[in-house]
Amino acid sequence: MKFLRLADLDIKGKRVFIRADLNVPQDDAGAITDDTRIRASVPAIRLALDAGAAVMVTSHLGRPTEGEVKPEDSLAPIARRLGELLGREVPLATGWVDGVTVAPGEVVLLENCRCNKGEKKSDEALARKMAALCDIYVNDAFGTAHRAEATTHGIARFAKVACAGPLMSAELDALGAALLAPRRPLVAIVAGSKVSTKLTILQSLAERVDHMIVGGGIANTFMLASGLAIGKSLAEPDMQDQARAVIERMRAKGGSVPIPTDVVVGTKFAADAIATTKAATEVGADDMIFDIGPATSAVLADIIAKAGTIVWNGPVGVFEFDQFGAGTRAVAAAVAGSAGFSIAGGGDTIAAINKYGIAGKVGYISTAGGAFLEFLEGKTLPAVAILEERAGS
Repeated sequence: MKFLRLADLDIKGKRVFIRADLNVPQDDAGAITDDTRIRASVPAIRLALDAGAAVMVTSHLGRPTEGEVKPEDSLAPIARRLGELLGREVPLATGWVDGVTVAPGEVVLLENCRCNKGEKKSDEALARKMAALCDIYVNDAFGTAHRAEATTHGIARFAKVACAGPLMSAELDALGAALLAPRRPLVAIVAGSKVSTKLTILQSLAERVDHMIVGGGIANTFMLASGLAIGKSLAEPDMQDQARAVIERMRAKGGSVPIPTDVVVGTKFAADAIATTKAATEVGADDMIFDIGPATSAVLADIIAKAGTIVWNGPVGVFEFDQFGAGTRAVAAAVAGSAGFSIAGGGDTIAAINKYGIAGKVGYISTAGGAFLEFLEGKTLPAVAILEERAGS
């Protein structure tokens, strides 16, 4: 992927418009409960300020009604927290589409961009007005890259210069290394409750990966498709044909979808459920599969250890309950110990990474959610495509 990077541009004295992702969770009183995304936005803002640019930053927050700025939609709490992180006051500008006053070396936060009429549909007139505010447009919000909105796509069409900020650049570099030019073998770990929600990801990855590890309810469906009884386990019987098609596609190209040979079962989904390890051929009618067993874990760990590149999305068991967490812990340890490049994404995956303390041993952790999954599916991300287009213009 070829795109311009903020770090490579001369921006002294320039008006720089940064589209960040400051959509943070808040409690009922409006207090920020997790400022990870705000902290992740700071490097781009500091880079621009240190270079002597006049900096404008905006983001969406929640799901506001276009044309209205209700108190719960305001970026005021974000402005305060951003000011604390930057060590300076960050004023909040409202009604900013028709003009913003900001001098070189200063930063201003522009009120919730999704409150502007036409934002979500990337209205051309709105996008042109936004583009006129700046000399350089910076997209540093990979989490919204799958949405063609005025501040993620439209403005990039009309700005004098359109580039990627450090967070966006890091995401694209990592995903590019993992999927566009991977070191082989390429191993994908895809887990979740349903095949149907990740079928297109499974189908797309089957064309590119050397080994596909499935977990959770997805693995249960693959077991069912392989002729194994799964008791009362979560699965989608009507997706067996699709599962078999993925298995056959991998087999035809010399790859594999390892089917569990042993599992950990319980008779209820509860923190106090008793865990029992069984051979995959011995699952009873009342059993529910909540994890892979030690023999399967060892097979998967060996595959991961030999990988040149690892893409991980989803825990392989109900790791929230420790008695059903050994499989995910083994996978996490294997990823951490592998010499291959690893990229992980998805809320549950990140929770597992944090639980087992391997964050520093994963090549790249994506917090992008939907954009990460759509990239895995092989979809074109509008915000990325326009940056690539503008880099060649």
